[in-house]
Formats: sequence, structure tokens, C-alpha cells
Amino acid sequence: MKTETKLSGFAKYAWFTLAYNVVVIVWGVFLRASKSGDGCGQHWLTCHGEVIPSAPELKTVIEFSHRITSGIAFLVVLALVVWAFHRYAKGNPIRKAAVISFVFISIEALVGAGLVLTGNTAETLTDARPFWMIGHLTNTFILLAFLTLTAWFASGGKRLSFKAQPKVLLMLGLGVFGIFLIGVTGSVAALSSMVFPSATISEGIAKDFSATSHILLRLRISHPILSILVGIFLAFLAGWINAKAKANGSSNRWANILTLLILIQFASGAITLFTLAPIVMQLVHLLLADAVWIAFVLMSVTVLAVQNETENACPENLLRENIS
Repeated sequence: MKTETKLSGFAKYAWFTLAYNVVVIVWGVFLRASKSGDGCGQHWLTCHGEVIPSAPELKTVIEFSHRITSGIAFLVVLALVVWAFHRYAKGNPIRKAAVISFVFISIEALVGAGLVLTGNTAETLTDARPFWMIGHLTNTFILLAFLTLTAWFASGGKRLSFKAQPKVLLMLGLGVFGIFLIGVTGSVAALSSMVFPSATISEGIAKDFSATSHILLRLRISHPILSILVGIFLAFLAGWINAKAKANGSSNRWANILTLLILIQFASGAITLFTLAPIVMQLVHLLLADAVWIAFVLMSVTVLAVQNETENACPENLLRENIS
């Protein structure tokens, strides 16, 4: 694959696509946190049966604007795929990553439509809603991963190899599992806090440990506990990679960025908890969660790309000298 020393127009557009999708995701958090998800009723694609809502309430404006920005995100990713097919040859990983990104943004739209059509919005709580939330979060993370890969490949990233030492793959795999686990428990915690709000910290803690509380409330405590444990593991993993991948500046840089973001996220989580999760802190917390995930993906691909490059240069597999 051709290595670009200077960002091409496509690479810049790919990074823009990633950044724009993050903005749309954060706006989706505002939609949920402001309890505006039912702003268009149980109608999709229309809003209260209208293409453009007339005399809308504030929550209708919020919901409709989210649909508009989401629709634009869909078109932006579609343009990314078309441009990738026009610019790069068949079999190029940029094409593959762009196509998979389009698949998952299509699923994202379908999940959003499903939430609206089934009435799983605003303060409505059904037995299925936690699973909708978990599915939505999981799909969003996968979408961001492939958008990140598209931009990284377009910026000169090497082809990936999964022939690394088992220890490397195991550690990275545990990191992926841990981040998704935090995301899942975070979705449950956010939903329970919205549906069952507390006026004080003590009231919230009492609900968490009350045998009569809803199951979502009793599961909520798992999020901060798992966040701390997984955060410590990710910081350890970043430090391990930083120490071992001495020959690769990209791995070191993203490992350092990941560690910094984890520390900031710890502070953000504490503030969010002790201030009873105001909307602005929910936005910051989710933005940082997306940033941690993107940094982890970039750290991982630089490690796997180092492996690929080393194998091509040396049959004896010198990765053991860089990452062990």
C-alpha cells in the first residue's frame, strides 16, 4: 500500500468523518439526557407525521435536529465509501474499512428507528430498553473503530497482522472486552439515573443497595467499580506497550495519550457522580469515553502494524525484541 507522508484530501475527509460522527453521538447523549427522545412521537422517518414539524416544542426541536445531523452523518459516510472506491484499488484495506463503517452506520440508523418506533425513548422503561441501549452502544463503538481504521489507513497506516505473540493479542483483546464492558454498564447506569433520579448522593447510594429497588438501580454500582478496574488495566497495558515498543514512536504516542485520557476520565466520572450527573457532565463523560476508545484503537493498530512491518523485514520475527 502506498504510504502518504502528507495527508491527502481523502485522509483529511476521513478524519473529519470520524470527528463529525463523534459530535453526532454526543448530541445523541444530549437527546437522551434531556429526555427529548419522544420529541417526534413514535414516528420515523416523519416527525409527528410531518416531514418538517410545525410549531414544535423544544424537545421536538432537539429530536428533529438529531435526526438531521444523523442523516448528514449517514451521507458523509456514504461519500467516504464512494470516494474510497474511486481512489483506491480493489482489495485495499481503506475500501474494506470504509464499507464496514457504512454497514454499521446503517445499523445505527435502524437501531435509532427501532427505539422510536417501539417507544423506548425519554423516560419510558420497558423490559427491552436496556438491551436496546446496550446494542446501540456496542454498534456505536464498532462504527467508531472502523471510521478510525479508515482514517488511519488513509494517513499511511500499514496493513495489520494478527500473527503477533499470543500475549500481545490477549492483552489487546482484554482491553477491547474491558472497554465494551464499561460501555455496557455505563449505558445501564445512565438509563437508571434518568428513569430513577435521586436528589442527593446518599439517596442514590441507598437506592443502589435497596432490595426493593429496580434491578437497573442495583446494577448501577457495577459501572464505577468496573471503570476503575478496567481503567487501571488499560493504564498498565499502555505503560507495558510504551516500555516494550521502543522502536515505534506512534505506539508510544498513543499509549501516552490513552493513559492521559484515562486519568481525565477518572476525574470526569468522579465529578459526574458527586454532582448527580448534570447533562453537561454526561456529555463530557461520553465524549471522553469515545476518545479513550479511539486512542485505544489507534494504539492497538500501531502495535499490530509494527508486527506486520517487522515480519516483512525479518523472517526471524523480531517483534519479540520490541513487544514481549
